[in-house]
Amino acid sequence: LKREKSSPNRATMAAVTSPETSPQPRVYFQTPAGTTEEPETPVRKQGRVTVKYDRKELRKRLNLEEWIIDQLTDLYDCEEEAIPELEIDVDELLDMPSDVERAARVKDLLVDCFKPTEDFISELLDKIRGMQKLSTPQKK
Repeated sequence: LKREKSSPNRATMAAVTSPETSPQPRVYFQTPAGTTEEPETPVRKQGRVTVKYDRKELRKRLNLEEWIIDQLTDLYDCEEEAIPELEIDVDELLDMPSDVERAARVKDLLVDCFKPTEDFISELLDKIRGMQKLSTPQKK
């Protein structure tokens, strides 16, 4: 039996005893067969959407849409599922040349709302100011 010194560079421990050596087991380190030294690290790919758009911009848009839903449930005094069919298209609003036109468009969409909508419209226009338009990704 060959004696080896303890080496901290090896991966696993094994105890070896033999009749010629002392009754105490001796410990040394060795790499088990069939293993590699490099730990596997998962590779995280970015989705198509986050490659095309900035993640921060997507988060802002999601927060805005959640805010709009909350505001509409208050304005219509109902649950989210019961909000009348209407679509406030932020990209459409961003395409418009002025806040006056944007406000008129949103007011038209909320025509059947009986509560005052001026504060909502004003806040919405403040929130979209400076946002980027998220056009539909082009298919390749």
